[in-house]
Amino acid sequence: MGNTPLGGLGMMAAGKRKVVVLLGGTSNERDVSLVGGEACAKALERLGHEVVRLDPKLAGYGMLFGRDDVVVFNGLHGVPGEDGAVQGLLESLGLAYTHSGVNASSVAMNKQQTRILLSEAGLPVAKGMQGSWAELTESAAMEFPFVLKPLCDGSSVGVYVVMNGDDWQKLPRGTHPADQLFLCEAYIDGPEYTVAVMDGRPLTVTEIRVAQGFYDYRAKYEEGGSQHICPADMPEDIKLECMGLAAKAHHILGCRGVSRTDFRLDEHDGSLYVLEINTQPGMTPTSLVPEQAQAMGISFDDLVSFMLEDASCGR
Repeated sequence: MGNTPLGGLGMMAAGKRKVVVLLGGTSNERDVSLVGGEACAKALERLGHEVVRLDPKLAGYGMLFGRDDVVVFNGLHGVPGEDGAVQGLLESLGLAYTHSGVNASSVAMNKQQTRILLSEAGLPVAKGMQGSWAELTESAAMEFPFVLKPLCDGSSVGVYVVMNGDDWQKLPRGTHPADQLFLCEAYIDGPEYTVAVMDGRPLTVTEIRVAQGFYDYRAKYEEGGSQHICPADMPEDIKLECMGLAAKAHHILGCRGVSRTDFRLDEHDGSLYVLEINTQPGMTPTSLVPEQAQAMGISFDDLVSFMLEDASCGR
């Protein structure tokens, strides 16, 4: 089924769908999208759906034009698959698609916009500021320690934890374009947690323990890079607070389907801080959302099935 040309998708049995899985793409998270998208495509095939895999980097989006009989499973990560651009295209084509819509995707991809929106709604975020790479590396914008994050990237690509002056001096200042926008945010010293929200309801809390350094791309996707404690071994009041904040963040941004909100707990004062919201969480074998779903008795195939059935246009 996976090699069927889109034009060759035939009539489906009742309850079964013609699904185009978007995967790969052109962002820095291409490899993650390929793995997660393939896992979702195989799950959809196991569920009896007719599936075509579409990698926009190789084939573009032209094969979707003029179609009104397919559902798009968006397995892309990063720009433009996760920032509202592809969502806008799918809206203009009148196609039902998975995950969040244009507005939620656009806001969540921009870390500063997310911080502002959440802060205005009363959710706790760390102190931070936006600036260009040149501005933020010319002189220390905040007191140590702090974190530099690309404003609109995911999977911790290009993230730098600056604990002290030595780290500051070692920053690879020629690595990024001078005008690339970054978020400079206070480093929160304490455990990291994450909560998946499915259909508006939080699943559980996972504590993320990193083997070395911080929860970067390597720690997220390489075998043994991190340990996930799911459900997290934590005080019940903090667990409930995490889950409540994740549900609020999901609704404040207008997310749809499944989202994931990341937190850090300040060990010094016991305060939780929202780090960011993921509108298209990873679906690889080491990803957090499938793991949380499994802990709640939801199989990977059932999770993918929910995402597909939740698909719509006008999200």
